[in-house]
Amino acid sequence: MTIDWTKEVEKRKDDLLADLQTMLKIESVRDESLGTDEAPLGPGPKEALDKFLEIGRRDGFETQEVDGLAGHIAYGEGDETLAILGHVDVMPAGKGWTKKPFEPTIEDGRLYARGASDDKGPSMAAYYGLKIVKELGLPVNKKIRFILGTDEESQWRGMTRYFEKMPQPDFGFSPDAFFPIINGEKGNVSFVLNFPGQNDAQVQLLSFDGGLRENMVPRDAQAVVAGLDLESVKEALAAFVADKPVEAEVKEVGTNLEISFIGKAAHAQEPRNGENAGTYLALFLKDFAFGADAKNYLDFTANYLHQDSRMENFGINFTDDVMGDLTMNAGIFAFEAGKGGQITLNFRFPKGMDETDIKAGLAKVVTPMGVTLDQGRVQVPHYVDPSDPLVETLLGVYRRQTGQEAHGMVVGGGTYGRLMKRGVAFGAMFPGVPDTMHQADEFMPVDGLLKATAIYAEAIAELVK
Repeated sequence: MTIDWTKEVEKRKDDLLADLQTMLKIESVRDESLGTDEAPLGPGPKEALDKFLEIGRRDGFETQEVDGLAGHIAYGEGDETLAILGHVDVMPAGKGWTKKPFEPTIEDGRLYARGASDDKGPSMAAYYGLKIVKELGLPVNKKIRFILGTDEESQWRGMTRYFEKMPQPDFGFSPDAFFPIINGEKGNVSFVLNFPGQNDAQVQLLSFDGGLRENMVPRDAQAVVAGLDLESVKEALAAFVADKPVEAEVKEVGTNLEISFIGKAAHAQEPRNGENAGTYLALFLKDFAFGADAKNYLDFTANYLHQDSRMENFGINFTDDVMGDLTMNAGIFAFEAGKGGQITLNFRFPKGMDETDIKAGLAKVVTPMGVTLDQGRVQVPHYVDPSDPLVETLLGVYRRQTGQEAHGMVVGGGTYGRLMKRGVAFGAMFPGVPDTMHQADEFMPVDGLLKATAIYAEAIAELVK
């Protein structure tokens, strides 16, 4: 039979938006300081997971939760399993919002909230795609597992636990990126640089802080300094920011000065889309008469990290013809006088290199400064051939529903799709829509949400018939 997928979505529009807004109101930011045995990552992610599974049960699906870290909504039977992998955790809201990040609002056709585009909006669209397939009684010859993680924006512990304890799916997609399709994802690794914390000059760096997560370009950064004159710093600061895409201010805090910078947040997969407040702050401070470790911290940040997302200053810039450039994001800054400093660098690397190449390039520069390196979790590059039936089927659905030509692409972002050998990222952001993931005033166009739902419904039907 011929199905008008757009019409089927329109019938369920009000319910879809209501369910999504319920999810968006949950401040599902990881906070392990509040973790319990039942909610290891804090109450927010667990509440969001429970609510999504509750929605699934309401609609007649079977559900299962795994250790308070992940869960699935199940449908269908067959020898193979299609997985749809979403996540309910969100990034911290951060500063700069003109809307309330956890009070979803629709203005000018845009749904604003933290998680609207990453990833509660796309996940709800994919869920409603599955719901439409079920409610229409379409033939389903495979198992379908709509799997939800609670730690995608950090260490992936939720989905890792799920894949450790549950049967492995055969193929699938993650609605956590862009249309038409992402069939390649760069590798991902972070390094923490550990600096000593001594000052030995009259001008002293008492603290330096910036960034919320390693996979975000820092919007905000602040430093507290001693030994500088307020009026002189005001004058220098005004001159510094006059021709730069950042804002800054200085104020007295007791006998010290607090200098604050505001840049532009962006997803770490392409640091050039943001303006790093931390590196701009260091660039401003480095010409003052700091000494010892404080000077090294500022000089390194300004001279090596500022506007060098391709690691040219380290001599390890690299490009693969298929997967593109190695990129680096300086995501978190922390320095406290007498205790030490850290800088967390997040790398997205293509095939043709690995984390050992990055570590060697870093060590060559920082080891002579007395700086040590700690390496984080490594994800290797992932690629699904464009000729795979999964890729061809999803692209075929996209072309039919949009009337647009479509091909696969490779990105620096990491999605759950890479957890399966035959796994891709599929939507939900359409070409030409501003990417506000990890940024203030995150939004998703309502018409894009509805169109994505129609695409997901047909895609699921095609993959399991």
